[in-house]
Amino acid sequence: MAAAIVPTKLSFQPNSTVQIFAAHQSPHRFSVSFNSPSLYFHPASGAATTRRKALPVLASIFPFAEKKDKQTVKQELLEAIAPLDRGVDASPDDQARVDMIAQGLEKLSPVEDTVTSPLINGKWELLYTTSETILKKQRPKLLRPGGPIYQAINNDTLRAQNLETWPFFNQVTANLSPLSGRKVAVKFDVFKIAGLISIKAPERARGELEITYLDEELRVSRGDKGNLFVLKMVDPTYRVPI
Repeated sequence: MAAAIVPTKLSFQPNSTVQIFAAHQSPHRFSVSFNSPSLYFHPASGAATTRRKALPVLASIFPFAEKKDKQTVKQELLEAIAPLDRGVDASPDDQARVDMIAQGLEKLSPVEDTVTSPLINGKWELLYTTSETILKKQRPKLLRPGGPIYQAINNDTLRAQNLETWPFFNQVTANLSPLSGRKVAVKFDVFKIAGLISIKAPERARGELEITYLDEELRVSRGDKGNLFVLKMVDPTYRVPI
């Protein structure tokens, strides 16, 4: 008699790429795991065995089924995004692969309440994104951001800032409102063009950002339109202007 299978459920910009790394409702844009049974039928004996015993067999057939530690998955993610020029050169297959690795890393986050963690404070450099608003693939290369793009967050003041370096030097600041332990609402307040001209943001310039993975070195976030962002910490002492 076959064993019963019990499924277990494995869940701005005027001419600028500066955004909060969340998709906005505003036109002013600055920018497997798979179901696996808890019981596994052994064909030779006809007996049911636990999935724990079957895991080595599954892992030998499907290498991705083998449990990996956080550092290994982080390295896989960094290696996957390294040749993609922040995502500009990513094909749909590249994006799918990066997203799959990111999902695996998100499950291993050492911090659950990422919004309130002190590890989130400071300046982060954008390594990879799927956001077309930031990447601007349709533009000639000379009209895309050439230098690093940063995002800074301070959770004690609930302030955030995006900074674009060469050649545009645009900035935007925002107020944050926690929605959960991992998600914030973002309300932009001031855009600064070329680091000189300040423009008050319209009321509709807002979005949401979920911090899905966080440690001392790396952060993974997802915007409310599904865009993925991978960032590395560069200055934990940086303070966003009030």
